[in-house]
Amino acid sequence: MKKLILLFVVLYNINSYAQNQEYSIIVKDIETLEPIENATVIIMKTQQILLSNGEGKVTFMLTGGSNVQVSETNYEDLTVRWTSLNGDQKFVIYLKSKNNKLDEVVLSKEAPDKILQKLVNNSTKKISVSHRQKVYVREFFMLDNQYSYYNDGLINFQFDKSNNATTLLVEQNRSYGLLETDISADLRGYNLNDIMENYSNFKYFDPLLDSKSKKEYDFTIKGHSTNKDYYVMSVAPLDKSKDAIDNFEIIYDPLLKLIVEFTISVTPSNLDKIEEKTKEGEKNMTKSFVKVNYRWDGTDYYVLNSNEEIGYSIIQKEKAKNIQVRNSFVTTGFNKQNFTYSESDVFKEKSLFNKKNKILTNYWDISGFTATDEEKAIIASLEFKL
Repeated sequence: MKKLILLFVVLYNINSYAQNQEYSIIVKDIETLEPIENATVIIMKTQQILLSNGEGKVTFMLTGGSNVQVSETNYEDLTVRWTSLNGDQKFVIYLKSKNNKLDEVVLSKEAPDKILQKLVNNSTKKISVSHRQKVYVREFFMLDNQYSYYNDGLINFQFDKSNNATTLLVEQNRSYGLLETDISADLRGYNLNDIMENYSNFKYFDPLLDSKSKKEYDFTIKGHSTNKDYYVMSVAPLDKSKDAIDNFEIIYDPLLKLIVEFTISVTPSNLDKIEEKTKEGEKNMTKSFVKVNYRWDGTDYYVLNSNEEIGYSIIQKEKAKNIQVRNSFVTTGFNKQNFTYSESDVFKEKSLFNKKNKILTNYWDISGFTATDEEKAIIASLEFKL
């Protein structure tokens, strides 16, 4: 009997170990050997979607082996067999740059603003299907150039096309650090439902879709410098414009008429156009940056990842307070099946700010985006302050 018990324990431990094998992949440029950030890594066995960080790194859990797909807009796609990777738990994958150098102006009989309208309409139609999306979201908060707060979470979004409603469930989450009570409430975390809605409805393009956009912006279209399959639409405020301050760069597939990526930023020169506010409690923008990537896998089209940075100075009696918020959002799983839940499980708050920590696993290490060593140090210091 003792032998049977011992055998069971050994087999259980072996099985548990196999189920919890952690691996890391580093994605690099084959010529420069520099790490590639924001490369999409798909583990074929589990269909888990990962995004490489500033060190080119992703981390994931896997039982046994799996082929790996790696892609990035500026590089040739690559599928790597598991057997071709070395025997260690840390692999390096090298991507080859496309180097097409197609940066010429694209001539079209159709006006760029009309092209953008069709891109937005078609992209919105493709993305508006009932689906479930698992997302890892994280947020860094700086007060007067010092990191003072951090939160992240593993979130499920269920989108119902029939009523255009999004149900949100939080699987796990954590918050570290402290925020002062007088910090503006709208800067205490991004509204999770709003952010998903804005990305899915392409709401950021509303100013460009207005009939008056030609009087405010200059539109140009060029071939993508490293990808012959894509075009790049650049939209900049005209010098005479008083209201427009955002610069847009939209990468799209002209054949599929789908938006692949967009970036919106405000330059210092455009910030200077805004009249400075001086009344107590008013805010002056110091930084604004948004970058969103979408994925088309041949069947499904969805938000892949995003990064947003926003900065304000808030006028106080004694001195202005400088606030910066950096938010990252990455999809780790997408499918068209509904998930089951009870109404009590639905998250009805706007953000993860002040939500009680619910930590079941080290989800932040394997949930799509692996923190860099610098980011880990920031998070650890904020955790220590508590």
